[in-house]
Amino acid sequence: MKRIGLTLVAVFCLAVTTFAGENQPTTTRWEGNINVNKLGKYLNLNSAQSEEVGYICDYFSTQMSKATTAKKDKEAKLRNAVYGNLKLMKQTLSAEQYAKYAALMNITLMNKGIELNK
Repeated sequence: MKRIGLTLVAVFCLAVTTFAGENQPTTTRWEGNINVNKLGKYLNLNSAQSEEVGYICDYFSTQMSKATTAKKDKEAKLRNAVYGNLKLMKQTLSAEQYAKYAALMNITLMNKGIELNK
């Protein structure tokens, strides 16, 4: 009976550590290829905005790749890349489009496991 109880406790502990390890936020390498066409349809962009958003997305992907592979100041570089992107998008998009974009960016970062601490 003791042996069965100890086995169950060991299995439970193993299962808990496995699931807890999967839910930890990580700053893995950024592989976020942004589909500008789908983003444009979602945000209802006009042609001028679409071109500008394409440039901003390319710049953001480059900055995020550099930030996630950095050896020093990784958190600061991630924060600068994200907030820089949001600043550029705010200048390009209307208030309604920006609100949709900010929500989408928040969800994407959460799904990637990237947390920005202030």
